[in-house]
Amino acid sequence: MLYDEDDRSYIDAISSWWVTIHGHAHPYIAEKIYEQAKLLEQVIFTGFTHEPAVLLAERLLKILPGNLSKIFYSDNGSTAVEVAIKMAIQFWNNQDGSSRRKKILAFRNAYHGDTFGAMSVSDRGVFTLPFHDFLFEVIVIDTPHNGNIQALQSLIISKSDEICCFIYEPLLQAAGGMKMYDAIMLDELLKTVQAQDILCIADEVMTGFGRTGKLFAGEYLTTKPDIICLSKGLTGGSMALGVTASSEKIYEAFLSDERQKTFFHGHSFTANPIACAAANASLDLVGKENFLKQITGIADHHRLFIAQWKGNNPAHQIKAIRQLGTVVAFEIESGSDGYLNNISMQITQRALKNGIYLRPLGNTVYLMPPYCITKAELDQLSDFLLTQLFS
Repeated sequence: MLYDEDDRSYIDAISSWWVTIHGHAHPYIAEKIYEQAKLLEQVIFTGFTHEPAVLLAERLLKILPGNLSKIFYSDNGSTAVEVAIKMAIQFWNNQDGSSRRKKILAFRNAYHGDTFGAMSVSDRGVFTLPFHDFLFEVIVIDTPHNGNIQALQSLIISKSDEICCFIYEPLLQAAGGMKMYDAIMLDELLKTVQAQDILCIADEVMTGFGRTGKLFAGEYLTTKPDIICLSKGLTGGSMALGVTASSEKIYEAFLSDERQKTFFHGHSFTANPIACAAANASLDLVGKENFLKQITGIADHHRLFIAQWKGNNPAHQIKAIRQLGTVVAFEIESGSDGYLNNISMQITQRALKNGIYLRPLGNTVYLMPPYCITKAELDQLSDFLLTQLFS
């Protein structure tokens, strides 16, 4: 719940931009932040280390999908992606300095952040329009489905000697309009990509920590990435922290006495001890027995909601209702599809009057609540969408 200055309450139905997984002001996370603040609030993370960062890295490597061995800390999702891109480019440069692999493969409709590297590998659209002349060139493909998978595979093979890496949001393109795509088809594409020795970067900034129904979206796939980017739910939404996890193969490309092969990337607040303590506290909560049960409960409720909607609402009002784990989304048939559709503001205001905080992506309405939400609160969300949204 969120409360305004008059103490009116609102259900945070979007987890405050998808970060809050355990609920607001969780007392356990707050206590761990307080305890760490009394011990060490900050230290430069070059030539030094500290227990919260070491512990967090060890814990993440045990639960992340794939054979990952190293953790690189940064500040947020965009910087986690920047680090991943730079790692992949320099990986090939460190081989012999003359590699032709300088292009990046990315999905159309993607969103990976607002810094320049992250914008470059994102969709050329409303979020990036003023900066198009400043972004580097990327090879862009559609998300895979039965009708295009063979063409995508052929394109990748034909350009493989110039592609250094492939970055993707597994199964769910969130900021692009909550677009969902098939795990089997993504697996087929990833197999082709890795067969061409192209590095795979999974952007799990949004999909990580249970959003898709599993702890990580990569658990739906048999083909695992070389690099994973994390943020948002990493600290339970309490503080800013980014993680780029890499395989041993990536790490070894930088392990050298030649100083020019160093990965010269750092942030003032890299591995901030308080942020790492918050992330460790969040992982404590993730490890509790009821964590996945809460996620399953939300997913089950979403499925019931979809069934109710299909049975009770005129089809012309919405389209493409869909669900993946704790996320349910649909488009409203009003004006053109896209982020700039002003119906989003109307829906937000109507929801606030009903004690709910929604923030549609244009005409794409979605629910993505914190996992602590109760059945009664979920019922309130469903009732609003079923009976109040079009009233």
